[in-house]
Amino acid sequence: MIDLGISKIALIGAVALIVIGPEKLPGVARTIGTLIGKAQRYVADVKAEVNRSMELDELKKMKDTMESAARDVEQSVHTASQDFEKDWASTTAGLSDDDTFAKSVLQASMPQYQHPGKNWRIKRGTTPHWYKARQGVRTKALSSAARVARFRPAVKRSADV
Repeated sequence: MIDLGISKIALIGAVALIVIGPEKLPGVARTIGTLIGKAQRYVADVKAEVNRSMELDELKKMKDTMESAARDVEQSVHTASQDFEKDWASTTAGLSDDDTFAKSVLQASMPQYQHPGKNWRIKRGTTPHWYKARQGVRTKALSSAARVARFRPAVKRSADV
């Protein structure tokens, strides 16, 4: 960039004051300031656009690498599943419907389902209502106004007076 020191700026200002004159100098300075501001905004916009395009290129490259990695994983899974299917077919190829011993061995190695024996319709862990009532456990929610009315001390009437 241009190297402008204090002495060079003062020299430019003195020449501008002599050439332009003291009446027009503030208007010219204002115009030059607005033009410099517009130029700086334009340069900042261009820099931002260049940065966005660079980031977009980087994102495209990253997308391509991720897609190629996903394709590689898909191919490896596909080949592994084919190998497993071949091994399974070769293992079960010798078994026929008449071979009861092989079936019993296969069934013995597989765990059987056992019902848990629970009846989910019955709540076994609940406390009976008569026990809660005897212990003073609240079973119903009371509003604050109902609670105040319930526990308000009784008012003695002065009928004897």
